[in-house]
Amino acid sequence: MTVKEVERLQRYKDLLAERSSNAIGYPFALDFDFSELHTLFQYHINNVGDPYIESNYDVNSHSMEREVVEFFADLFRAPKHNRWGYVTSGGSEGNLYGLYVARELYPEAVIYYSAATHYSISKSIRLLNMPSCMIRIQPNGEMDYKDLEESIKRYSNRPAIVVANIGTTMTEAKDDVPTIRSVLQKAAVKSHYIHCDAALSGSYLAVLEEEPQFDFANGVDSIACSGHKFIGSPFPCGVVVIKDQYKERVSKPVSYIGSFDSTIAGSRNGHSPVFMWYAIKQQGREGLLRRALECLSLAEYTQRRLQEHGIAAWRNEKAITVVFPKPSASICRKWQLATNAGQAHLICMPGISQQRIDDFIEDLLKETSLIAREPTHSRVFVKPGDSIMITQL
Repeated sequence: MTVKEVERLQRYKDLLAERSSNAIGYPFALDFDFSELHTLFQYHINNVGDPYIESNYDVNSHSMEREVVEFFADLFRAPKHNRWGYVTSGGSEGNLYGLYVARELYPEAVIYYSAATHYSISKSIRLLNMPSCMIRIQPNGEMDYKDLEESIKRYSNRPAIVVANIGTTMTEAKDDVPTIRSVLQKAAVKSHYIHCDAALSGSYLAVLEEEPQFDFANGVDSIACSGHKFIGSPFPCGVVVIKDQYKERVSKPVSYIGSFDSTIAGSRNGHSPVFMWYAIKQQGREGLLRRALECLSLAEYTQRRLQEHGIAAWRNEKAITVVFPKPSASICRKWQLATNAGQAHLICMPGISQQRIDDFIEDLLKETSLIAREPTHSRVFVKPGDSIMITQL
């Protein structure tokens, strides 16, 4: 490498450190330490094939991958003798896999998903070329179950595949699986499949609640969860858990790898399962619970502080996402806030300190103070739907 290239790399490292410290608008943990695993990067670890079947390529992490799947299967109360899964590249792949399995089970099905569902669902629907129906949402981002009921009635002669959000992207709303099942039963749908997108909230709600309402014990068929979000990882990863009986619909033998092609990808990142294995062994259920309580406490603090300064902040029950009116572009850029329809949010992820929240609020208040001091003719505030007439002063 040339001197300029070395300098460029160092500038990039410095930029990463700076930008990571202000990343409060997107869900990924900041407190991980995988330095003990750095030597693994000298190996090509490839988890080709089914993680439950050792392939001809032996430089893999299948044994650790199976332990990761079993940890999440226990977390989500999957049947002891009817569970399967694998470590994915993230929640989006897990969602695609869940819907792929559902389509193979019910090729004539209609997919129902809410307007607040992650964009990976609509993309998966296009990839799978399946009919679908978008369901309205309630003000907090949760599915409108009355609209779901009316929509399912229109296609009651066809199987139903319902996507339940366990933490929507913008407001971390949770769709109620028992209510969804009740709607399906009321509509007398003969065959149905429920997939849970639990990318952010799944890994901590399952330890916060004694009887989680979104798991296999409540009748779901597959769950996708991210690993880099609440648990933490230097690269995107996740896990999908399904009932083992469904895997046969998509699993095909491949002779030259000595295994079955049961996943979305052929070659899969073998480092991810090791990192996830390391994290869950370090934390365990007790560690996840402790992290969850700390994040919830910080979310409560953040909401209270914002409200004390007259900012209309709110959050859903047991959510670590705090929603508030969208601030200026400069604030959104500096703090990397996700925004939609005039709202912004910050997510109190592991590794975000109270001091960092205080720094953000201080920036927000400075901006508010500057706006308040501007001449009245220089800025006009209106509510959505208002009609106004601007007169030059």
